[in-house]
Amino acid sequence: MFKSIRLSLLAGCISIACQANAAPAGDLPLMPWPQQVTRPAAEGSLVLDNAVAIKISGDKLEGATERWRERIAQQTGWQLQPAQANPSNPTIDIHINKAVSPLPRLDSDESYELSVTADGVKLTANTRFGAMRGMETLLQLIQNGPQNTSIPFVAIKDTPRFPWRGMLLDSARHFVPIEDILRQLDGMASAKFNVFHWHLTDDQGWRFSSTKYPKLQQLASDGQFYTQAQMKEVVRYATKLGIRVVPEMDLPGHASAIAVAYPELMSAPGPYQMERHWGVLKPLLNPANEATYKFVDTLIGELTAIFPDAYLHIGGDEVDDAHWKESASIQAFMKQHNIADTHALQTYFNQRLEKILEKHHRQMMGWDEIYHPDLPKSILIQSWQGQDALGTVAANGYKGILSTGFYLDQPQSTAYHYRNEILPQGLGGIDQITPADSAQSWFFTMPRLKGKPVEGSFTLVNNKNGWRGFIDFEGKSRRAVRDIEWLNAHQVTFTVDTWMGETRPVVTVDQDKLSGYFLVGNVRYPASGQKLDNVPEGVQPVVPTPEQMDNILGGEAALWAENVSSPLLDIKLWPRAFAVAERLWSTEEVKDIDNMYQRLQAIDAWSTISVGLRQHTAAVQQMTRLAGTPDILPLQILAQAVEPAQYYTRQHLKFQAGNYHHFEPLNRFADALGAESIQVRSMDSWVDKLIADPEDGTSAESLRHTFARWQSNTPDVLALIDGNYQLKGLKPVAESVDKLAGIGLRLTDLVARQGTLSGDEREGIQKQLDDAAQTQDEVVIAAVYPLQKLLRASTR
Repeated sequence: MFKSIRLSLLAGCISIACQANAAPAGDLPLMPWPQQVTRPAAEGSLVLDNAVAIKISGDKLEGATERWRERIAQQTGWQLQPAQANPSNPTIDIHINKAVSPLPRLDSDESYELSVTADGVKLTANTRFGAMRGMETLLQLIQNGPQNTSIPFVAIKDTPRFPWRGMLLDSARHFVPIEDILRQLDGMASAKFNVFHWHLTDDQGWRFSSTKYPKLQQLASDGQFYTQAQMKEVVRYATKLGIRVVPEMDLPGHASAIAVAYPELMSAPGPYQMERHWGVLKPLLNPANEATYKFVDTLIGELTAIFPDAYLHIGGDEVDDAHWKESASIQAFMKQHNIADTHALQTYFNQRLEKILEKHHRQMMGWDEIYHPDLPKSILIQSWQGQDALGTVAANGYKGILSTGFYLDQPQSTAYHYRNEILPQGLGGIDQITPADSAQSWFFTMPRLKGKPVEGSFTLVNNKNGWRGFIDFEGKSRRAVRDIEWLNAHQVTFTVDTWMGETRPVVTVDQDKLSGYFLVGNVRYPASGQKLDNVPEGVQPVVPTPEQMDNILGGEAALWAENVSSPLLDIKLWPRAFAVAERLWSTEEVKDIDNMYQRLQAIDAWSTISVGLRQHTAAVQQMTRLAGTPDILPLQILAQAVEPAQYYTRQHLKFQAGNYHHFEPLNRFADALGAESIQVRSMDSWVDKLIADPEDGTSAESLRHTFARWQSNTPDVLALIDGNYQLKGLKPVAESVDKLAGIGLRLTDLVARQGTLSGDEREGIQKQLDDAAQTQDEVVIAAVYPLQKLLRASTR
């Protein structure tokens, strides 16, 4: 495909297809990036005014014209002239080739072609769904420039890479009001997501109203649940946006809420109370009780009357089988039916569920744990366990989607999510040791704040071409590592993306002993270990054949709500979710991280104005509450230097403190922050440029300005901290940022004039950086890491 496109577009175009693996054109703020973008050699633009008119032909998109006109008015600030019923010369001419059912399906055609010329905008799509996706692209192209409001001349041909591009919202752990759900649907549509996965039940709450089993909402929801009318409203709204709604009712585990309402259906007698703590809990439905299946059948009937999608998610994850093992009647049932173990018992339960779903004309969807060869291949597996689990599913003929690496409740860098390729990848022979190679392998153990330590080994290989390496985590397949750098004769660092996030060991290997830390996201976890005599065997990644890869339908971002309440929803989701959307929509070759961040910044602004997302408004509200004054600038400046502790560090700290429960307030400074500091990312770039060229005055001045601003901010932010007990834990953070700013000024000057530090001064600064890198009040001073680069550059 790329060869033929190149041949047709050689005449001065700017297009992703013009050269293999080319980055998207930076001046077009599009996300997800389309499959094919062509810019004419003679640049130009279509100038708009408030007489903009929209015409739709070929299908009736009820309310779409009004909705899109309102979006244009929001983006431009104009009062648009009254809409014409059927404009003869529309500014935006939308033609749909075929009228189809408004209900989106897995196989809905979402392709479109968009052309902007001096004659106007032509948007052509085979169905309404393509027209909707194309209009989001067009709205992103509307630019308020120095001279006017315009749309650049462009030709776009676009279709999604994957048909399943979903987002999971957890309404069970923290209830999400309907208005917030509808706003997230607007955001999803703007990012071209097409599945809303609605997690409605869990241990801590039952959130949908049942007419047949009313005690569920009466006893197990704290009065926070959705009426059937409200759920139908969500389905109607999503349908208008071309989004499917897949409800999830978690069975047979995560069932504490069911246990409160109907204990007679459980595997242990109870009594049960509302569960307030997070975690994997014991209550399980009783698979040996026929009343259980009547209960499930009735609820599925109620759900299918509300949610028309072909799929219904039954959960099936994290089943603690203790109650099954302890029940004499269940053990007798297993013996009677020749059920070998509790895994087989869950499969028996799922087989019964699958028949019930089939009766209601629905297909089963569930998490990794439901996968079993005794279930039909019509089921769909959602993987939280990773590409190996997904690859196994696909290789055995089952359909699957990926969520590992797309958990947006974890504060992770956007780049980490963006690098997360859907299709399983092989190692390409990187772990094959030849006679020309010199290899060393090291065992490591990394204790965590909760759960067992992470253990494994890594191997570094050297030859005349340089260093390469791979890592073997216990119970996982082998992964290639990147960016190997020896910091000195005995200290090495490298990077690898793991299920925990971006992971960067910084370890000293000396006299067969390993010490140091693993940087997981932005949090340091101590590590120790020893040298191995031989390179471990390792487990190869599971990579299906090209034909089997077709069984992988896409993926879903997930926002679990242990640490997320509705006022924080937009902060946690946006704009990072646009990067996940691009990974699901755009070609695999679109993966330049710097370009992604450039476009993401524009999309961040666009989504707040055009779509109405509240990531910035919500952050201002949280900081205003903490500051007690509208003058929140000191907190905003402090936020430039820090990030929330990444991975599940915050949850694990709460667990250690006994605060891992529903009533733990999400009111800290950390809760008001986005997942990463864009200012620190910019600083990291300035530092790289300055080290590469010490005479780069622009980068040096940018660093000096930032550090000076942080220093001058210290008295103001400390005054705010002293005024609110909820900010008290930030005082050492603010004081450390002040000290680091002074260090930053000193090191910037040293690197700029190519000076060096004495050994004692270097050691003193290193200790201050190490102390400042520790998690405090659930935040991390991320500015430590560009300063660490400056320190190394000034001591070589």
